[in-house]
Amino acid sequence: MIELKNVERSYKAGHTETWVLRRIGLTIQEGEFLTVMGPSGAGKSSLLNVLALLDDGWAGEYWFGATAVHALNRKQRAEVARSRIGMVFQSYHLLDDLTVAENIDLPLSYKNLPAKERAGMVADILDRFRIVAKKDLYPSQLSGGQQQLVGIARAVVHAPALLLADEPTGNLHSTQAREIMQLFRELNRQGTTIVQVTHSDENARYGSRIVELHDGWLTRDEKLEPKSTEVGAQ
Repeated sequence: MIELKNVERSYKAGHTETWVLRRIGLTIQEGEFLTVMGPSGAGKSSLLNVLALLDDGWAGEYWFGATAVHALNRKQRAEVARSRIGMVFQSYHLLDDLTVAENIDLPLSYKNLPAKERAGMVADILDRFRIVAKKDLYPSQLSGGQQQLVGIARAVVHAPALLLADEPTGNLHSTQAREIMQLFRELNRQGTTIVQVTHSDENARYGSRIVELHDGWLTRDEKLEPKSTEVGAQ
């Protein structure tokens, strides 16, 4: 599904060049649940930004299925991101002046879909995530766990092929974190390919594979037996 070949990223400050990704070769199969780990400054977020097409400054090859992303211009990359990728952030990134339903609808607003179809898709995801009762509330009226749930709902409402998550439970207490990770597990079982960046060994065990970065280099690639746990989110 995803193949990176010799992907590199560096930043220049004056005469100094700092490398954050070095010769990354990585294949992600459809249906995998991949965890990216490593110490602070290892390149985890840089790698996620490349995968999310939020960064244009990298070199190398990036294949998304049969699409040569490295050969696309910025507008074409943005279209791939909108249509095929969902993103979940640690800090939720909900719009404060929009209701839960309106936040979830946001990715659909970029598509040429009839209003009735969009409303139906939002209603379906509200029901699926058991947050129908929250649909008219604003983010400030929600707990951290509820806000993250809305963030995930927004990320998957358009059924992306790839879901990316950057420290998705970093601001949550342990019970909320487990609920979010169980939800990710269920989404993965339903066919969504997931890549998460986390410092949490507990979160990593929900996935099927770990890769580890150190100083921009890929130093570990290990298959896992998924954590055995009940699946469900409130």
